[in-house]
Formats: sequence, structure tokens, C-alpha cells
Amino acid sequence: MKKNILAQAIALALMASPLAASASEAELLKRLDKLAAEVEQLKAELAATKKKTDTVEQRQDALAAAPAAPAAVAVAAAPVAAAPVSTAAASPAAMLGPNTVLSSYGEVNYTRPRHDSSKAQTDVARAVIGITHRFDEKTKMVAEFEWEHAVTSASDKGETEVEQLYVEREFNNGLRAKGGLFLIPAGLLNTNHEPTAYYGVYRNFVETAIIPSTWREAGLGLSQTLDNGLSWDTGLTTGFDLSKWDASSADGRTSPLGSIHQEGQMAKSHDLSVFGALNWRGVPGLLLGGSVFTGKVGQKTPDFAAQDARLTLWDLHARYTPGKWDLSAVYARGTISNTEALNQTFAGQPTPVPSSFYGWYTQAAYQLWKNSDYALTPFVRYERFNTANGYAAMPAGLAVATGPNEGVWTTGLNFNVGEGVVLKADYQKFKVDTARDRFNLGLGYAF
Repeated sequence: MKKNILAQAIALALMASPLAASASEAELLKRLDKLAAEVEQLKAELAATKKKTDTVEQRQDALAAAPAAPAAVAVAAAPVAAAPVSTAAASPAAMLGPNTVLSSYGEVNYTRPRHDSSKAQTDVARAVIGITHRFDEKTKMVAEFEWEHAVTSASDKGETEVEQLYVEREFNNGLRAKGGLFLIPAGLLNTNHEPTAYYGVYRNFVETAIIPSTWREAGLGLSQTLDNGLSWDTGLTTGFDLSKWDASSADGRTSPLGSIHQEGQMAKSHDLSVFGALNWRGVPGLLLGGSVFTGKVGQKTPDFAAQDARLTLWDLHARYTPGKWDLSAVYARGTISNTEALNQTFAGQPTPVPSSFYGWYTQAAYQLWKNSDYALTPFVRYERFNTANGYAAMPAGLAVATGPNEGVWTTGLNFNVGEGVVLKADYQKFKVDTARDRFNLGLGYAF
């Protein structure tokens, strides 16, 4: 396979990634040349093997045709435009064989509240191992396994979970079908949540409190990327279980959907949900998109007062990366209908079910300095969100006060080291709950 043909194939794979717009055309061409050179080197090393051609093609597929795998996400350029492309997936350490790629990401964070230093803490937030195996040039399996908060046991706060587990088949017309447990394509963060792929020590509030992170469902999905820069995703999946709502806990105020998600764990499936997403990358450096997810959440739970409750969550998002700038914005809004009878059973409890919740943010980052080994990118973000923006009408005397419209300023910097490590520092200022003002430090990696 000629080098220019290989570069075109890799370019198509990068365009299929939600992060392709985060680099300039010149930067992408540099990365393509680098990837092409490494594949040519692999060809030379395998020249003496019996199945030279097949093996080389399979390795090229593992690099260029697995956009959903975290390793390929790292290759496709994190939104920190200052970071050079990661080629860890092409190294012997990342290749378990001609058909299998190992990937990983993780982060360690430190937080110090401004007004109460006694609550300062350090957390091994997560460690993730991913495996992508290609059965043939059109069929692959993607799996991710995550450990959170360092220790998992009955008495600890840690978790162990399967973050993704699905099989995908590509057809001749570029249509892709998958089945299993996979990430829902909502917002900018959910399908691209490695620490090297976002600014700040912690993921933003809009894409954790309003759009839950990391949000995955079990089901079937279809997707396709068209020549005009438009890509679409749709599918039928499991949904949320409103019977899990705990009105005595503050979890629902922290994240309404995070408190009732099922994550593929013996998920109730009487009421399934549907989703759809559109993204357009027809202009270099520009991404425009949106998504919607909807389904009933009563799940035919016996004696449950909200059998007909329906959840709908939608978002609009944009990213533009002219030169050294990286500009982005997200708006997300959710509703849960037919909750009146259920909330009456929660009378006197602090956390009834909201009928609406929303959030938005806007963010700007600038690549201030870069050389062959390091890159420094300061950023600023403002977000506004309300996890209890409204409640269904209640009888006199049972009305519930809505939540505050919290605003958060986050300013800081990402310092990239090499091709897959990032150091982060930021300060967060809260408009309403000022006790949460804090300094944060973080270390993350991805390959």
C-alpha cells in the first residue's frame, strides 16, 4: 500500500473522531506523515514473515480503523491542541499482536478548599485498561475496565466497572453497526473523557451533573460518516430507572440522571430508550452538533407511582480551533414528565424528582507555548447549571422550592509532557455555594 493511500485512510479515521477538529490542517498533515512513516517501518520489520501483507494490513486497521477505542482517541488528538499526537498504540508495548491493541488512561488529583484547608484531599480518581481486538478488517471488539478511587471493597468508596463492552461491524458503504455496552454520543465530553482530552483537573459540571459522565447504555447502535463532513449516530438502548430515586438523599440534586442510571448492571428493560446524534465537520477546525435521548423510566415497577414518567435529554455543542485557539460551548437540558403522583409520596423529603434541569458552559483555551517536548495551554471556563430548575405542580402546602442557578468560573492551565501525559492546575470560584471554592492539581495520562 502506497504511503499517500495510507495517509488518506488515516485521515478518514481522524475525521470520524469527534476530536478531529481540534487540530489545524497543517498539524494533521504532520501527524499523518509521522504515522505513515511508522507503519512503513513496521512493514520493513515484517518483510521476512510468511504472511507479510495480511499482517501489515491488520496492523494498519488496528491503528486507523478503530476510532471508538481510547488508544485511537489518543492518536486522534486531544482537544489540547498543544499536545502532539500520541503514537503509543503503534509501539510494541501497546500491541498485543497484529490484531489486538492495549490502551489505558488514568488520573490522580489533589483538591484544597479555599475556606477550609482541613478538607484537602488526594484521590486516585480512576485507572482504566482498554482492549480493542480486530477479528477481521471490518469487525472489532472494544472493552474498557475501570477502577475508581484506588480501593474497591464493601467498606470503601471505590468502584470497579465495565465502562464499555461492544462488538462493531463496518459495512461496505461506511455504515457501522454495534451491539453491547457503549457510550452515548451526547455533548463533547462523554465519548472523549480521557484526562488528556479536556481542560481542567475535573470534568466540567454541565457534562457530569446534567449529562452524566461516563454515560453508557446496553443496546444496539448505527453510525455513519458522510463525505460532506456530516456524521450521524442512532440506536435503541436501555434507559434509566426512576424507581431508584432516593428522595432522602442529596444524590438527585448532585446529578438527577446520575442517581438513576443503570450502567448495564441487571438493567430493567421493560422501557427502552432511543437516541440520535448529528455532528458536522465540513469546515476545517469547526465542529457543530447535537443529540437527543428519550424513553420512559417507570420500567413497570410494581406499585410505582410514576409508570408513565418519561425522560428526555438533549444538547447542542460546538467547538472551533482556529490556530492556537480552542473555543467550545455546550448547552444541555433534561425533563422528566408525569412525576406529580410520585412526588406526593415524597412529601417532607428533601429531594423530590425535578421536572426540568439544565446547564451550559463556554470555554476558551490558548496554546501559549510549545516545543518538541512540552506544551502550555491556559484556559478559562464559565458554566451555569441547575439540577432542580423546576417541579411538577403539587397540591397546596406541598410545593417544592427550585434549586439555585449555580455559576462556576474555572481558570487554569494544562501542561503537556511528551505525547500522552498532562499536568493540570486550576482554581474554581462558585457563585452560590462559595464554600466550594477550591484549588486543584492533577496528573493524567492516556495512550
